[in-house]
Amino acid sequence: MAARIAGVILPSGKHAEIALTYIYGIGKTTSQLILERVKIEKTRKIDDLSETELDLIRDVIKEYIVEWDLRRLISGNIKRLQEIRCYRGIRHQKRLPVRGQNTKTNARTRKGKSVAIAGKKK
Repeated sequence: MAARIAGVILPSGKHAEIALTYIYGIGKTTSQLILERVKIEKTRKIDDLSETELDLIRDVIKEYIVEWDLRRLISGNIKRLQEIRCYRGIRHQKRLPVRGQNTKTNARTRKGKSVAIAGKKK
């Protein structure tokens, strides 16, 4: 049976430390802290955990903002920046890098595929 925590079905064959990172908002460091608090070895696999151990993990994760609550919080923050028309909000609207990165040559991930300009030569 697959374990379900915070609305996410965790992969059963993976170690607990890695499987917890499938929850949005929990990275490797946070998953290590959670497993330390519950006193579960991070190398134990998810299908080896008992239901009581999973309940302990669920209780600790309830203290964190994860999944849809975190997504809603982040999108609300971005909308607020856009509404007050601050520099970061404008960068978000234009889909450009927000944190001062170079855009002359790089930033293809954020800007999208490059478009050729007709008639432009070196």
